[in-house]
Amino acid sequence: MTLSPETTRQVDALVAEAQTTGRVPSLVLGVVRGGTLSHLAAAGAHPCPGVDLQYRLGSISKTMTATLVMQQRDAGRLTLDDPLAAHLPGTPLGDLTVRQLLSHASGLQREPDGQWWERTEGADLATLVAGLTPDKIAYPPLRGYHYSNLAYGLLGGALERVTGTPWVELLRERVLTPLCMNRTTYHATEPYARGYVVHPWHDTLREEPRTDTGAMAPAGQLWSTVEDLARWAAFLADPAPEVLAAETLTGMCAPVVISDLDSWTHGHGLGLELYRHGDRVFVGHGGSMPGYVAALVVHRPTRTAVVAFANSYTFRIGSLARRLLTLVLDTEPAAVTPWRPVATPPPAALAQLTGRWWWMGTEIEVRADESGELRAGLPGELNLRFTPQGPDRWRGRSGGQDGEVLTVVRDENGAVVALDVATFVLTRTPDQEP
Repeated sequence: MTLSPETTRQVDALVAEAQTTGRVPSLVLGVVRGGTLSHLAAAGAHPCPGVDLQYRLGSISKTMTATLVMQQRDAGRLTLDDPLAAHLPGTPLGDLTVRQLLSHASGLQREPDGQWWERTEGADLATLVAGLTPDKIAYPPLRGYHYSNLAYGLLGGALERVTGTPWVELLRERVLTPLCMNRTTYHATEPYARGYVVHPWHDTLREEPRTDTGAMAPAGQLWSTVEDLARWAAFLADPAPEVLAAETLTGMCAPVVISDLDSWTHGHGLGLELYRHGDRVFVGHGGSMPGYVAALVVHRPTRTAVVAFANSYTFRIGSLARRLLTLVLDTEPAAVTPWRPVATPPPAALAQLTGRWWWMGTEIEVRADESGELRAGLPGELNLRFTPQGPDRWRGRSGGQDGEVLTVVRDENGAVVALDVATFVLTRTPDQEP
């Protein structure tokens, strides 16, 4: 799905302006629509950006680590309420749960002890664990949001203990290879952009080190390209079931903790950041490592996303990405799926459940879906879906009735007279008592 010429012009102009005012050596941004990279905007020449040029992902790596954790959850090898000690024994912080660590709600301090881990060669897992003491809780658990890189180092260690496979090998096998993200790597692989700090007074560049962060790698080690990150954005909008079940990813996007309780514009799910931008909610993550910043923002309902990289440590790339995603959503109408007639009517057993129903004077419309499901709701707002579970029994799978049971009520002759939705009884006429 290509962008209109006017939207393309606006995106390109804003990226060019941001590169100039932000003094960025190299800036690249991709717009993803319908699962593909539909537009590339680039500015700067140090080096010249392109779809295959690697930059550092930073904390966007956490979204992939979280996906690995959820794969193990779905496989029954762990639960979100397991204590850390169940999978990474020997730490004095073992009561913290997997859910708390994934969502930055554990209260664990932000960084491991020692030198700044992002700029120095990392230690192994045993050294990371040995440095833990009970006083590493910087913020009481369940009190609120406290971002922790250390939490993701420990989650990576837990994954290694659960699977018997090093984190990077597990990532390559379970995520990168299935999604054809062949240019997402542990170490920088040419061509890649060097990362810089831009001097505030005389515009010179200081190249930053490219470290192996060791046991902290699950928190921010990876390198990637716009093309590969666009694939990851497309996955977060519409997951490949061989990598992660759609309902699992939807659960990861549900808020666990809100970071700004006064305005509710930012929070965290299970490994994913949540941004409220106007009336929309985006999911994704920001990333930074010395010399690099990155952004990933996805609007799941329209399968639209923006991914971006820059090789300047102080550039505010996240706000630019969210601004441009909003621009695209405001100016590019979502694709409309054309209505088409159904070849055959639904079976009689299904057809007799459709039509107009009433609850407490409110009209409820029920339609048969071609897939064999029921759709229900106010006329024109059929936001509830029910899937069959047996004779006269349906299970809700969306909206306020998600998980609830719909039971078909029949009279002594077997005729359908009511629908009982979790004790809310729908009748055929508004004056009929439920």
